Amino acid sequence: MGASNMRESNPSPSIPPLLEISRRIAVLPVIHGSGQCALQVRRWMLEYEFDCVAVPLPESFQRGVEEAVLALPTPRILIQPVRAGEADLYQPDHYQPWSEANDRESEEGEGGDTDDDADSWPWSYVPIDPCQPVIMGIRAALGEHIPVAYIDLETDRFMPLTASMPDPYALRTVSIERFSAAMLPSLPKVTDRQSKDRITHMAKRLRDLEQRYEKILVICSVLHWPWLRQAYMDAALGLSEASVVVHDEVETPESYRIAPRSSLFLFGELPFITGLYERARAELGDDENLAVDGVKELLVAARDAYRLDLGKRARRITPLLLTQCLKYIRNLSLLSRRMTPDLYTIVTAAKQIAGDQYALHVVQTARDYPRFHDQETSNDPLVTMGIEQARMPDGDIVPLVSRLPGPTTIWQSIELNRRPTSDEQKRWSYSWNPRGQCSYPPEDEKIERFRTRVFDRARALTGSDLARTEKFTTSVKDGIDIRDTLRHWYEKQIYVKVMPPDRGALDTCVMLFDSPADPRDYPWRTTWFAEHSDESTLAFYATDFRKEMVGPGICLASYGGAMFIYPPVVIPDIWSDPRLDFAETVEERLIGAACLHSRSRQVALLSGLPPGAGWRRMAKRFRKQLVHVPLGGFSDGEVSQLRMVHVLNGTHIRSYAEHFIRKA
Repeated sequence: MGASNMRESNPSPSIPPLLEISRRIAVLPVIHGSGQCALQVRRWMLEYEFDCVAVPLPESFQRGVEEAVLALPTPRILIQPVRAGEADLYQPDHYQPWSEANDRESEEGEGGDTDDDADSWPWSYVPIDPCQPVIMGIRAALGEHIPVAYIDLETDRFMPLTASMPDPYALRTVSIERFSAAMLPSLPKVTDRQSKDRITHMAKRLRDLEQRYEKILVICSVLHWPWLRQAYMDAALGLSEASVVVHDEVETPESYRIAPRSSLFLFGELPFITGLYERARAELGDDENLAVDGVKELLVAARDAYRLDLGKRARRITPLLLTQCLKYIRNLSLLSRRMTPDLYTIVTAAKQIAGDQYALHVVQTARDYPRFHDQETSNDPLVTMGIEQARMPDGDIVPLVSRLPGPTTIWQSIELNRRPTSDEQKRWSYSWNPRGQCSYPPEDEKIERFRTRVFDRARALTGSDLARTEKFTTSVKDGIDIRDTLRHWYEKQIYVKVMPPDRGALDTCVMLFDSPADPRDYPWRTTWFAEHSDESTLAFYATDFRKEMVGPGICLASYGGAMFIYPPVVIPDIWSDPRLDFAETVEERLIGAACLHSRSRQVALLSGLPPGAGWRRMAKRFRKQLVHVPLGGFSDGEVSQLRMVHVLNGTHIRSYAEHFIRKA
């Protein structure tokens, strides 16, 4: 009642003349698969009054489409098989029917029959996608009880008309008529026989509809719009070609559920962003800016999934890092002459900024559509989609072509090491030999270089504690001390630094990555000896490597803490050494072992917090001094990488380990 009163008090605005075919027919050119165009359809349905909505689909799809639209937001797909028979008149010379998907061995000899010819043609389908403008128009019309007319020609072997089109993101600031007018000079002319017959038939159907309805909205592809208008005008002036358009005999379309993992091949927008549109619709939220804000929300949701999966091994994806990622996405999109990014651009930026593991979670989050759980109550058979093909419920793979084709799609590959499945992990764990274990040399080199940096920081800190200043006399010593010179400026004297002589090199370092550590989280405790003179003697506590298989003969663990002795020496296993039984925690045992075996008076301690009085007393017990190196002085990304330790089931695994080892 409130809506009708508002319409009576506020008359409907006039439709732009460019988008009027006649006084009773308005046309809305759209780009199929675009969320921005779907919003334009909804806006027109709210701003203007229509008593009929015409869509570019044949009548054979009407029942199935409307039943599936009423089931939204749960997605469906309607597939119409190709009839077995002689090839129709619409087969152009340049079109090669795709038969690779159904490449099976034939036992019927070299002479193929008509069934083989039918199998080589793509089956047509209609995606019941909430971000499809045509589906949005049908959905809005059914909600307002407005009749929907299906005006397309029945074609058994459908041939889509596609082309490269501009980014519809411009519709946020440009009206639909200006957007369509700007595209007019670049629209390709319709040349194939089927498209001409379809346009002629749609124009004829529109002439019939305007005899029954006062105001008709036609939702069609922007590629068909000028030629549909021209066909209507030619028919009105009697200039159309004298040809009879005949419907093909077609099969009845069937409705199918979609496998959740294949939703990326059904939706025009990313499944995650499609879910945001549906959430905004359900919550009456603002969905005008989801084309950009959805990308931000995607990155944040992927970060949460990344943290949940990797836990303490995950990098810190800070707001600054996300800002850099968004800038990278923007620059890559502009280089591709787009205003909104595609999935390849988003994943490439995520990989370069935050690593493979975060990029992998971006992919998994982007293809996540939250409403698939509603399918569990449906009896429709399930299909799995791929690139222009689908696996039917009986296992056959058939080629597919959409009756609502969007812009030309370019598929690109990006290298991301996937996570192994549970079946693969079980198979690899069965063949594990507990008597053959070794480390991964590239990781050994990285952590040894890091140990050298910690030694250098500790030496610098040791020297700075003992440094002193004195008045300049005859030598600048170790350099002018600017601070003390300015502090005593009233004396008109220059002060210089005096560094103490080196008291010996550090040979022991303790790194505590997780402190205080829960010993239940780090059950793997061992001592490793150096394979050559450039490696340290290493003792550490880490997570159980047997619980995470990443490849055949390759396991992954995470350091909680480690002790390094360089140059390497042979020491008893610190975890069974009775001299260290006084230690109550794993950290104290590492520090006690470092103080016991260190030949230098100082022991470098890398940790988040300075050592407490108890640890200092323990070091004093061994006549040692702990030199604290703050863990915050190193980047989180570097530390998270260093904490990862891969265990190989023998030295022969090193030849192919790099193909399975992923970095956080």
